[in-house]
Amino acid sequence: MEPLTDKFWNLPNLLTGARIAAIPLLLVLLSFSGPLPSFLAAVIFLLAGATDFLDGFLARRHQMVSRLGKIMDPLADKLLVSAALIMLIPLGRAPAWMAFIIIGRELAVTGLRALAAAEGIMLNPDRWGKAKTLVQMLALTCLILHYPYHALDFQRVGMALLWLALVITLVSGVGYFQTFLRQYPAGGLDKN
Repeated sequence: MEPLTDKFWNLPNLLTGARIAAIPLLLVLLSFSGPLPSFLAAVIFLLAGATDFLDGFLARRHQMVSRLGKIMDPLADKLLVSAALIMLIPLGRAPAWMAFIIIGRELAVTGLRALAAAEGIMLNPDRWGKAKTLVQMLALTCLILHYPYHALDFQRVGMALLWLALVITLVSGVGYFQTFLRQYPAGGLDKN
């Protein structure tokens, strides 16, 4: 049996850890106003977001999928997205109600996944979940950039993408609950 450290210290899990480690730097950069800190924060966010796609690809390609990775990968995504959304609210770049719905969905799906795992049900990300992550990352990158660059209004593009992300986020969330209910044995949850 492999030691836990061998399962943890692989490249996909390190990339996931790097995504989490990037969050404090993102928070610091978003604490400053102006085009330069926003640009640097967007670069950090974009690089951190790219690790989400890279770690999953590497884990599958090199058979390094682990339970730890399956737990940490979606958690890292949720932490990164939530941190960015929360920091954008006081900057006036994202509406609080949209952030609440997106973060609320993330928490609800996380709770559902925990319940499903306890019941022996695996809720794997589907195409809507993957699309949600991609559109959220693009929207938030644009909103973090915020300032116009080369006549492109990143705030306006970011808000359009955030609306799309909100719709996909809700559709994806409903899909998780439908999948769970289809797989859950008849009789419902224990009434304890």
